[in-house]
Amino acid sequence: MVAIILLVWGAAAVAQDAPPTPEERLATLTVGLDTAWVVIAAVLVIFMNAGFCMLETGFCRQKNAVNILSKNLIVFALSTVAFWALGFGLMFGDGNPFVGTVGFFLQGADNSPATGEAYEGVFSSLSWTGVPLAAKFLFQVAFAGTAATIVSGAVAERIKFVDFVIFSLLLVGISYPITGHWVWGGGWLANMGFWDFAGSTVVHAVGGWSALMGAAFLGPRLGKFNENGQPMALPGHNLSIATLGCLILWIGWFGFNPGSTMAVGDGSAIAHIALTTNLAAAAGGIAATVTSWVLSEKPDLSMIINGILAGLVAITAPCAWVNYFPAVIIGVVAGILVVFSVYFFDRIKIDDPVGAISVHLVNGCWGTLAVGIFADAKFGGPAASIQQVGIQLLGIVSVGGLTVLLTSIFWLVIKAILGLRVTPEEEVEGLDIGEHGMEAYAGFLKEANVTPAGTTFAGDVSEGASL
Repeated sequence: MVAIILLVWGAAAVAQDAPPTPEERLATLTVGLDTAWVVIAAVLVIFMNAGFCMLETGFCRQKNAVNILSKNLIVFALSTVAFWALGFGLMFGDGNPFVGTVGFFLQGADNSPATGEAYEGVFSSLSWTGVPLAAKFLFQVAFAGTAATIVSGAVAERIKFVDFVIFSLLLVGISYPITGHWVWGGGWLANMGFWDFAGSTVVHAVGGWSALMGAAFLGPRLGKFNENGQPMALPGHNLSIATLGCLILWIGWFGFNPGSTMAVGDGSAIAHIALTTNLAAAAGGIAATVTSWVLSEKPDLSMIINGILAGLVAITAPCAWVNYFPAVIIGVVAGILVVFSVYFFDRIKIDDPVGAISVHLVNGCWGTLAVGIFADAKFGGPAASIQQVGIQLLGIVSVGGLTVLLTSIFWLVIKAILGLRVTPEEEVEGLDIGEHGMEAYAGFLKEANVTPAGTTFAGDVSEGASL
């Protein structure tokens, strides 16, 4: 009897270990390749945080370098936790046309597991891609972190570190995912026919609106405007690392845009998106160079950098659905817009040390409109039309309106409880010492602290104090 039981048991084990069918092997291989592509793309997007670190630090003054680096480093850690706990469920969880109501802490079944067997889960808005839920989350949290780090540059050199930490948690945990649900979570804007392939509005404009409200509530840096209200130059301390940051971001964008296919099955689509992305970036950099050269009689490196980034932001929404010539046009317009936008915000006394608002908000809106102007239906997306322009405009206004409302509440509550700005004395000394108790370049020659002529100060800081 024992022998018979052992024989039957062994036969059952052999039957269970039967080799997979060719179809099963193909499905497993497809999911594996798609997952590898998504993870690699996610890593490229996450590495963009290094680009933001370098860019923003180089554009700001030496005495605030540690502060800028600290904010850009911690913001992705904060974003990861906030998006895992709350944001991902609000954005992609099933619920209603306005917000997801399930899937918090990444709990709940995925609609398309790695086995290829479809079943009912709680993230139906992501069921179009068959990669595992963990890969979907990793890719999306990289985007959420990008939206938060955009804010860092616009509020640089005068915000309290703790305030930025709290705001980042609120932005990624609440505001960003709610508007994201409208577009990518199967919400009401998606149902109306609003298109945004990789996030000109969902990511960049949201970060830009948040940055604009933060800069407005903070006010300009000491010495930014003289007694006549004219903007004064507060040059960044290291354009070498700012340029390096631009190049890192340019490379990272090849994860941002092509990675949004979330699959490797259509290689032509990936290549097409990569090329439209690169063309727009190049055209944006050239257009910004020429524009700044004409306006200021010098080719301004900071404008070249922001022109490239403006082209990248603008092409992010339409990259999959436009041909090459329109991609160049989109980049050219972005490069021109960013130069005039920087001058405009200076004129209305919105102090943005790195040009984040001009790059991400202005050109996020432009790229979203470009979908309605240039999209070609042969690429599987929308067709350019007046109606599509109207829908795109509705999406810009709707997402912008809620983002401005929520982030204004966040900034005002934080201001009421903690105060937004460091003290004038701390701002003059530098946030590296006041906020962190260290210097970025200890032992090296410090930058000259020169007071621009005609500068006036608020508070107790004397007119002759160093900046």
